[in-house]
Amino acid sequence: MDLFELIVSKAAEIAWGPVTIVLLVGTGIYLSFGTRFVQFRKMGVAFKSLFKKGEGDGDITPFQALMTSLAATIGTGNIAGVASAIAYGGPGAVFWMWVSGAVGGATKYSEALLAIKYRVTNEKGEKSGGPMYYIGRGIKDRYGVNANWLGFLFAIFGFIASFGIGNMTQANSISQSLNVTFGIEETVSGIIIAIFTALIIIGGIKSIGKVTEKLVPFMSLMYITGSLIAIFSNIGMIPHAFEMIFTNAFTGKAVGGGLLGTVVRLGIARGLFSNEAGLGSAPIAHAASKNNDPITEGIVGSLGSFIDTLVICTMTAIVILTSGIVTIDGAGVMQIEGNLEGAALTTASFEKLLPGFGGYIVAIGLMFFAFSTIIGWYYYGSKCIEYIFGLKSVKVYKWVWVAISFVGATIPLQIVWDISDVFNGFMAMPNLVGLLALSPMIFEMTREYDKKTAIEKNILVGQLAATASKK
Repeated sequence: MDLFELIVSKAAEIAWGPVTIVLLVGTGIYLSFGTRFVQFRKMGVAFKSLFKKGEGDGDITPFQALMTSLAATIGTGNIAGVASAIAYGGPGAVFWMWVSGAVGGATKYSEALLAIKYRVTNEKGEKSGGPMYYIGRGIKDRYGVNANWLGFLFAIFGFIASFGIGNMTQANSISQSLNVTFGIEETVSGIIIAIFTALIIIGGIKSIGKVTEKLVPFMSLMYITGSLIAIFSNIGMIPHAFEMIFTNAFTGKAVGGGLLGTVVRLGIARGLFSNEAGLGSAPIAHAASKNNDPITEGIVGSLGSFIDTLVICTMTAIVILTSGIVTIDGAGVMQIEGNLEGAALTTASFEKLLPGFGGYIVAIGLMFFAFSTIIGWYYYGSKCIEYIFGLKSVKVYKWVWVAISFVGATIPLQIVWDISDVFNGFMAMPNLVGLLALSPMIFEMTREYDKKTAIEKNILVGQLAATASKK
């Protein structure tokens, strides 16, 4: 087992090593400049388009598509992952987490755009799309090169990752939280998780969409509200929290004497791990949207990184840094009360700011976040296995998924976490190839959209001026 764990550890270093991180954030920067930072320019359009019912050929509304993608990405990383980045990299890691979230919006835009452009209709009349489709079909369409094997590779990685990062580890987080907070046995938690999972996924994407459109806004607003109450309970610490973030991000060394590269790497890696920009998971959900316009769906998709990283992850970070549990002395050495990390650090921070019930905010938030990930990632995994083995395989996968959620809740899972990290990271490689290869087309479509909207705006202004002159 030691040898196996060593192999997994080395594979994780490759999957989430400097090369992968540079490629992910580099692609985000490249796509941001190529689209003229569409994720910020069109944020107003994104929110307007988000609440349209959708008149395309898909299965769920654009809002449900975004909520399904957020259900899968808003998870334990938003609570435990942010705390770990601060514990090992210092407060400056938060700044680099913001950087990954900011440029990740362009990546999400591009992924959702391609998902709509190259989606297909399966035998049930449902839409199927994502990297496994746009890699093969897109590269063949533009360059005449058969890249189906890359799409197949992505589907394999996504299928394997779904059981770990999307199911077992999340179920385990829920059962552990319920046990610590409420004294509920892991077996009981496992049964409850399995039952609720089955009730939701049995109806497919339409059922998942109906649940996520209610669950994700509720759990997000609950966590954000709780976080704001905690932060403003110690309002005087807010300026100091931001000072720690910005100072530590550029001091040239991490707290405790590590290199600045550690701060940058941990911040960017945690942001990317949380919002999954570039991993290729979110476009699978966006492919089901009732939207035949790739550009507008891409604009809606760009909100994913903003909501996940720049809003929810930031809430966790500021709570931790205003609690006083994390301090940095004059020599730049960080101290954390009790040497806490992960979810324990977040829980202690909430509890210190809101004694008596702060810990419940984390516990309940963690349960909702983790469960939403289970149902969101079920859809991702089902589309990956559909691509590999055909539609009939999804029926078997559905019940295996329910059983695995029970198993995950009842057994120790450190090795599963490690294996999940590996395949979650490996998903990015074929997806980034597809994004970079198809980037000229993404830029062309974006420029055409900008020209079209500019012309429409000028016409509207002219019409308003003419109407005003008549009056």
